[in-house]
Amino acid sequence: MIEITFDYYQGMVVTEQINSKLQKLPTLYQQEVLHFIEFLSQKAMREGEAETEEKLWTDFSLAQAMNGLEDDDTPEYTEADLKEKWR
Repeated sequence: MIEITFDYYQGMVVTEQINSKLQKLPTLYQQEVLHFIEFLSQKAMREGEAETEEKLWTDFSLAQAMNGLEDDDTPEYTEADLKEKWR
């Protein structure tokens, strides 16, 4: 998802600011900017994949930790059991 922010001081959307400045650069520097944008795109994709993989492992770990607990014979506690009694 691309987020568009508005810079009220400049009165332009960020992409418009980038385009405006980019057009003023020589072609060689425009190519460098393009390479940097490609680098950032790949970085964002890797980070998104890493977050997805981490969530999958977290869900798997939780499922494995909870596996079999529904059949556990430990006593169930009530709210009254949890209240602290002061003497």
